[in-house]
Amino acid sequence: MRSWCSTEHARLGGPDPGVVRARVKTSRAAAPALAGGAMPLSALRGVGASVAEKLAARGLCSVQDLWLHLPLRYEDRTRLTPIRELQSGVPAQVDATVEAVERGFRYRPVLRVAVGDGSHATPVLRFFHFRAAQAAQFRPGVRLRCFGTPRPGQHGLEIVHPSYRVLGDDEEPSLGDSLDPVYPAVEGVGPATLRRLIGQALDLLPEAAALELLPSALPGIAGLPGLRESLLLLHRPPPGADLTALAGGTHPAQRRLTLEELLAHHLSLRRQRLAQQALHACALDGPGCLRSACWTSCRSHSPARSGACSPIGACRPYQLWQARCSGWCRATWARARPWSRHWPPRWRWSAVAGVALAAPTELLAEQHLTNLRAWLEPLGIRVAWLAGKVTGKARTQALAEVASGAAQVVVGTHALMQEGRGLPRPALL
Repeated sequence: MRSWCSTEHARLGGPDPGVVRARVKTSRAAAPALAGGAMPLSALRGVGASVAEKLAARGLCSVQDLWLHLPLRYEDRTRLTPIRELQSGVPAQVDATVEAVERGFRYRPVLRVAVGDGSHATPVLRFFHFRAAQAAQFRPGVRLRCFGTPRPGQHGLEIVHPSYRVLGDDEEPSLGDSLDPVYPAVEGVGPATLRRLIGQALDLLPEAAALELLPSALPGIAGLPGLRESLLLLHRPPPGADLTALAGGTHPAQRRLTLEELLAHHLSLRRQRLAQQALHACALDGPGCLRSACWTSCRSHSPARSGACSPIGACRPYQLWQARCSGWCRATWARARPWSRHWPPRWRWSAVAGVALAAPTELLAEQHLTNLRAWLEPLGIRVAWLAGKVTGKARTQALAEVASGAAQVVVGTHALMQEGRGLPRPALL
């Protein structure tokens, strides 16, 4: 496929598409970042070469990437819940004392820790993955601060694999002043480490005036918070934040970031279209029997009239294209620039240049081959078949027909992408 494009671009005097693609990639890499967001993660405390490599594998390479690495959900550790008030399915944080410990093996190792707070309720902490040193921490009388989601068990409520902290005899740790975010996992980097690094990145956020890129008069931005305020709220929501709106993605801070992302997406598509227009392509403006048949069938709303014009109309009992699109198609095809629209690929051909149609499976490719031969060969257009199962003399003959130009259309699968496959004048791929 690359050999066809490069040969044709060189023949027509246009730039090599590989060079143009390299220029496009370079321009994308040089896209400006948010103010202060280009700082590499190696500048943060605790980020060495190993951690930086694991973060880069997840696409986190700069401080800006951590700003936009948004939480999946939130955990409310700003208050304590008495054990007697625990509800099934509702995450909660409790301070409790270990009352009993049991290690067993039922299909796999199990560690059960019964805890209580003097309220005559004893939930069980259940662990399936633990080490001996971890199990030794749980001794009767040890104080714990646990967070998890209670579920009904054999003997009451159970919390499977809660997050916990062993407290000293006189230790009274303070509660959090904001909801704890839960971020998408990064392989090899623990949740606590990831939260700490994102916290460092948030401390480097510039002022709102330097960070803001969108004008206040932009449609849809009225009533939404600024970019800095939105990032801080999503990473560090206050205790009174609307968790329902955050979970549903309808919070104003989320809507503001959605607006930014959609705008960036449309701008990137616009840049791609401009880069595509710099490429050169064949102008399909010559007369041909297939093109004339297509336009005649397009203008005809009657299957009988279409069948009288060409075998294509006879094979298709409905209109090939909407008549109002024919003028646009002619003008677009006559330009010496690549084009792409949501037309079915099997209609993108011309009798004045070579066409290659690749399908993902041989079954689908054979269906296209059968239809194309029925429509095109009565018009004098040869259709070649090239797939992995075409071997021996049949393959040699197909390659010779394609190379000599005897076959103006070639249908196949991944075999079309191999080196050495060339159309004399490729136009539609």
